[in-house]
Parts: sequence; C-alpha cells; structure tokens
Amino acid sequence: MKRISQFTVFILSNLIVLQTQADTWPQQEAGAESAGFSAEGIEALDNAMREIVANQDAAGMVWLLAKDGEVATYEHSGIARLEDDASMTMDSLFRIYSMSKPVTGVAMMMLWEEGKWDFDDPVSKFIPEFADLEVLASYEDSANYEVEPLKRQPTMRELLNHTAGFGYGLFGNDPVNTAFRDQAVLASSNLDELVAKVADIPLLSQPGEQWFYSVAVDLQGYIVQQISGMPYGEFLRTRMFEPLNMMDTRFYVQPEDHDRFAEVHYWDTERNQLAQQPHRTDRPSYLDPTRLESGGGGLVSSTHDYARFLQMLVNRGELDGARILKPETVGIMRTNSLTGEEDMRFAIGGAGQPGQGFGVDFAITYDPQAAGTPQGPGTYYWAGAAGTSFWIDPVNDIFWLSMIQAQGQRRPGSANAGVIARDLIYQSLEN
Repeated sequence: MKRISQFTVFILSNLIVLQTQADTWPQQEAGAESAGFSAEGIEALDNAMREIVANQDAAGMVWLLAKDGEVATYEHSGIARLEDDASMTMDSLFRIYSMSKPVTGVAMMMLWEEGKWDFDDPVSKFIPEFADLEVLASYEDSANYEVEPLKRQPTMRELLNHTAGFGYGLFGNDPVNTAFRDQAVLASSNLDELVAKVADIPLLSQPGEQWFYSVAVDLQGYIVQQISGMPYGEFLRTRMFEPLNMMDTRFYVQPEDHDRFAEVHYWDTERNQLAQQPHRTDRPSYLDPTRLESGGGGLVSSTHDYARFLQMLVNRGELDGARILKPETVGIMRTNSLTGEEDMRFAIGGAGQPGQGFGVDFAITYDPQAAGTPQGPGTYYWAGAAGTSFWIDPVNDIFWLSMIQAQGQRRPGSANAGVIARDLIYQSLEN
C-alpha cells in the first residue's frame, strides 16, 4: 500500500473542514414568511441596510436575522477594504472586539458546570497576585492620589458582571485608567504579563459598589487558562469552536485568509469620504499567531461562525448535537445580576440606562418599556468597538447579527443602523 504524505493528509483534512462548514447552518435563507416575518418587511430591512452602505455610513456590511432557527435574511453589501475595493462577502472576517466577551463568558460557565469555580469564590483564589489589591480613595490628577485597602476580596460574580472595580484604560483620566494606558495593559504580550500589570494598578472602587466596563473579561480568559491548564485559545478551539464548527474564529488571521479580512474605516472630514484606518503600530498584527489572546476583545470571526454561537445560546446551550452548556446555565447567563444599588456606569463610560442590567458578559433588557424598545423582556445583547453587534430576544426566539468595521468619526447625519434594523424587524414580525 502506498503511503499518503503528510501534506496530502493536511490538504484533505482542510477540504473536509471547508466542506463541513459550507454544509452547516446558516447555509441559506428559509425566506421571510417561513421564518415568521412579512416578505415586505424583510425586503424593507434589506433595502435599509443597503441604503446605509450606499450613503457611506458603512463601507460594507453583512447581516443576518433568524427566528425559530429559520433564517429570514442573510445578506451582504458594499466593500470589505477601501484600499483595494475588495467586495464584502458572506465569508468576510471581522474584528469582533468586545463581542469576544460573551464567548469568554460561555467558556467560564463551562468550567462552572464542572465545579471548577463558584460565584462567591474570591478572584484571588485563581489569581493570587490580586490578594493585596488597593482601591483608589481620592485623587487630584493622575499623579496625585490616595489609595485604601480592600474591605473584602472581589468575587467571581463581580468579575463576571463588571462590579469588581477594575479599570480598562479605554476612557477616563483618573489615575486608574491612566495607569492602564501608561502601562499598555491591553498591549501585553501574553495573559501572564497582563495580569502582572493589573495587579499593580488600584481598583476604581471597592468591590460590588459600582459598575465599570473593565478588563475583567481578559482576566476571565486568564482564569480559564489557569483552571484548564490549556492556552486560552486552545481551550476555545477544542472545547467550543470545533464542536460548534466555528472554524473561522480565532485570535489571529491565518495567512491564507488575509484576503477575506475586512479593514476598519472612518469618515474623513477633510476629504468628505470614507477612509481606511491605518494599522496600529503599538499592537501586534492580526496576522501574528502569537498576539495576545484577549478574551475581552481579541477574536476574529465570520458572520457564519458568530451566528452559530448565537443560535447555540438561542437553543439554550446546544447546536447540531453539540451540547456546550446546560439550559439552566444559559438561563443564569441571561439573568440580570445587578441589584440596582450600584452606581452603574454602563457600557463605554456612559450613564446608566433605564431598564438595562447585566448578566454574564452581556447586557440584559429586563424592562423593555423603560428601555424604549419593542424587544421582549430578557433580550440580551452586546457589540464590538468596530460596529459589530447582536441581540437575542428569547421571548420571540429571534436573533439579529450585524457585522461591519467602522470606528471613529462618522459621516455627519449618519443613520443608526441598529435602531433602524430593530424597528423594521418588529414591524415585520407576524404574530
């Protein structure tokens, strides 16, 4: 018998993966009416998204709407890269930034189901470097401040809902967020280095007292790594991405996929047109497989892959025979864990929003009327810094996923794609 070369095996295995992915949900649209929407309503939705691209509110977009497991629309429009006018396609790859967070939340809950940690455990049980954290007490500026000792250790529950007190460095000129930027926490070469840097920075508040969007989810990725004994990316690949057939999702872009990678754009006010953002020189390239495995914002994914992740959540932890979480665990994730007593600084430093709370690594709309939305109670959602976004309405069994790459200045008078899509979706929903 002739021996098959390793190269041949490699090629065949990759062809099998590609074929398997092509044959997995979501493959194609079932149609608006089959999915429970009016045909006219979904046509209006698709036209509105195309108009957003035509008006240069986004260079390109891929969007998907599903109900009861049926795809009502799965479309794309525009271009992926301004530099070479590469078309946006169904298999374009996106920086999903903070949409990495719900993925990390699922990873954490997988280990919770295995009894590896408990909500009331101190974070220092898994990160001993945090045993002697200090807390910002007062400050005049970033160089003149006072600290105080912890009243108690932050818990895993608080780490999961951003009330542990950690900073992030994305906003604010207080000493904590300034230190995050000065020490380049988010540009750390690995999770060990990130943890060491965070250990030297005070908390913004005593644990449980305030809600601050934070580095907590990167710390969760480190904890997954410590508990499992596997590099975080390897844990995700073997325990989640392969079982869910999310073969485009990882912390870097493979060289053979570079042509599929969409670039980030912004509105150039001087030239009055969209422009492509230059690549950051202070961070490793997305082509670098050794770049930081940031559970809070480092993943690259496709619409196909992230839709499968969302449908797994819609199905309460299972997709195509792959059970990732128990139904009751998904229920915990999408339950508001805030008491209402926190001084909640919701999302990117903004004020607290009526009717909104937080579960495990995503936000919860527990009172749609107060929130001013037609979505059902318990709708959960999150977004990424470059404009990717999703929401899941468990009452109506709907999810919406929008994938774009836009950051920074927007066109004056630009449309709010998320609000437009949401309203058209519910207008077209047939009872």
